[in-house]
Amino acid sequence: MRWFSHLVANILILSFFMFPTTNADDNNAACNHETQLVKVKNWVDGKEGDMLNAMTAKFGSILPKLADQSLKSPLISSIPADCCSPSTSKLSGSVAVCVRGNCDYTTKATLSQSVGATAVLMINEKLVEMDCPKDTTEKINISIPVVEVTEEVIDNLNKILKSGKKVEVLLYAPTRPTIDFSVGCLWLMSVGTVICASLWSDLTARDQLDERYNELSPKGSSTAERVTNDSENEIVNIDTKGAIIFVITASTFLVLLFFFMSSWFIWILIVLFCIGGVEGMHNCIVTLTLSKRPNFGQKTVNLPMFGEISIFSLVVLLFSVAFAIIWAATRRESFSWFGQDVLGICLMITVLQLARLPNIKVATVLLCCAFVYDIFWVFISPVIFQKSVMITVARGDKAGGEAIPMLLRFPRPSDPWGGYDMIGFGDILFPGLLVSFTRRFDKDNKKGVFEGYFIWLVIGYGFGLFLTYLGLYMMNGHGQPALLYLVPCTLGVTVILGCIRGEMKSLWNCNADSSSSSEPTKV
Repeated sequence: MRWFSHLVANILILSFFMFPTTNADDNNAACNHETQLVKVKNWVDGKEGDMLNAMTAKFGSILPKLADQSLKSPLISSIPADCCSPSTSKLSGSVAVCVRGNCDYTTKATLSQSVGATAVLMINEKLVEMDCPKDTTEKINISIPVVEVTEEVIDNLNKILKSGKKVEVLLYAPTRPTIDFSVGCLWLMSVGTVICASLWSDLTARDQLDERYNELSPKGSSTAERVTNDSENEIVNIDTKGAIIFVITASTFLVLLFFFMSSWFIWILIVLFCIGGVEGMHNCIVTLTLSKRPNFGQKTVNLPMFGEISIFSLVVLLFSVAFAIIWAATRRESFSWFGQDVLGICLMITVLQLARLPNIKVATVLLCCAFVYDIFWVFISPVIFQKSVMITVARGDKAGGEAIPMLLRFPRPSDPWGGYDMIGFGDILFPGLLVSFTRRFDKDNKKGVFEGYFIWLVIGYGFGLFLTYLGLYMMNGHGQPALLYLVPCTLGVTVILGCIRGEMKSLWNCNADSSSSSEPTKV
């Protein structure tokens, strides 16, 4: 059952990558600035309420960046409410509230400005881009801020306004930092996961003292080695056919998610993620601990249906299950990223121990297919589906905003708008398979650190990830296909070094380690 849960989780993670945001369209020639994200501070009868988020139109004046640079103004509902004709309410020196009507946004703003409003707050069911009318030939002359907020966000405040209480608001638009240190943390997590998974066999190797202890304690030795032996028996070598089918399956699954995604479907992914995460956490903790303290596995207990099991292994299993359940129950909380990352890293380390590339030939097929897969579903799919399939699925747009769990997240504390920087499991696993292969190749051929391939691929992976984030910022946060940068920086480095050193034939036809090989995977 263990191999099945890992295989399912490994297939699912191919569909999810790290891209949370998209670019806005180009400005209309009649508009004077890009849209701004807006903070709306509010007071009801002098008592400060919860902060609201909004967005400006592409026309109107630009809001200040700091709250101290803006002025508190009374909030007043326009009469008529849609602002499609001059308001009969006194709007002078106040922020006018307008609802969706039969006229365009520029008309509402112009009429509100004409009766003295200092800003206009548009209420819509959902945020839409407030652009200038495309068919207008007149110059847009709006000198007050025009801000849009969703009906859901302002619902409570609007009810209070209608009750006759005094409501005041202050509008400002803080900017996001160009570079957030969270990117560096995510970079370290990703590179660290690849390094840790590649060196896992070395990290869990017994030292001479443990080997001597095992000779004196056969019972402890057999118990401590059971987890290692089980893992070796489950190792799966990927072949070229399996690599192609793997990517095709991931593409099919991604399309199904795009068309049929719902909250219950996300729950299936959450359950699968928890199963894989529990297996991964249990495997990592037990393997690492028993490699250093094999006596921990000596005490056993007989359980119905499970037979003899180490007490230490059972305790770790219960802890892992509890950890996953707590994460699932609190996955919407601000601190849930930590639990998700721990489960995800353990899952990926375990997957990289179970699935292996036998040679560069299979790696080339797999990574080239993944390279095309990533570029197609991020950049080309909007031509066919009107939206980027990859970005839509990763953000959970069709599942009520329910987050996809198959990615690592790290919060942006220095960003006034909060949010997370993210990277999909596939962007770690695909290159990680190749990096792990080069580590085994170097070890089998007794290559030194700089004479081998492993250290150069780690550097290449880190540099490729840096280029990914650089592209993300240069394109104003538009989702980037990470494998566009990672594949050339890993597979490309391997091929170039292999050709320079005259070892390409050995890399291309290298066979998997006979002691750990099994039937090629059939995806």
